[in-house]
Amino acid sequence: MIESTKNATVKRVARLKQRPDREATGLALMEGPQVVRELIAHAASTVEELFFTSDGFGRHPELAEAATAAGIEVEFVTDAVLAAMADTRTPQGVLAVAHQTPTRLREALPEGTRLVAVLDEVRDPGNAGTVIRAADAAGADVVILTGSSVDPYNPKVVRATTGSLFHLSVVTGVTIEAAAEEVRAAGLSLLAADMGGEPLPATDLSGPTAWLFGNEAHGLSDTARALADRTVAVPIYGKAESLNLGTAAAVCLYASAFAHRA
Repeated sequence: MIESTKNATVKRVARLKQRPDREATGLALMEGPQVVRELIAHAASTVEELFFTSDGFGRHPELAEAATAAGIEVEFVTDAVLAAMADTRTPQGVLAVAHQTPTRLREALPEGTRLVAVLDEVRDPGNAGTVIRAADAAGADVVILTGSSVDPYNPKVVRATTGSLFHLSVVTGVTIEAAAEEVRAAGLSLLAADMGGEPLPATDLSGPTAWLFGNEAHGLSDTARALADRTVAVPIYGKAESLNLGTAAAVCLYASAFAHRA
């Protein structure tokens, strides 16, 4: 059992809360029982280390059993040690370190791709994680983060996906121009979600579609909007001033999912 917060392993794991250390090592923190459960179920080969507190082990024995079955060694730590490594203020007793598995843009868009979410300059970790989760739920094939969007392996993004990060392809480090070119080459229409567009209910979504979502505060840039085939708006029927990014994205992605299954 690791008992000291000054242990070299503890310090090394804790540094993964910072993007430069994640980029340098290719590793990321995976925190909480739901995230770790999906990690073991869908990407067990990427797990480098798995830590439990005694209480976490007692509350989630099925995770330890799944880890053992996958050949993953479990290491025990004290509550104070897990708190030092974790990103949350109240860790839930289990934390893993895993290799990142980003996908190249062209490899993420094989023939038959039907639904894609493109996040351009999306900075908020909670929003990015929520869109990844919504895209997974709607049956999307890939999420593309362009420009200076938040790192999908930011611990807050990982937690907000609740494991969806391991269910679909995630592409980072590409320009919006490259993303637009590749989704069109794969046979998808590129639709920009923007309040100035045509109303969503009147839009034909039966074909393969890539949805383009912009920055939380500023929306889509003129450059990004100009790259789209059409601009589509989620109508506001009540008195709300607007929808947040995660909600609007979920509506758009599910509208496509319904159309594809009609």
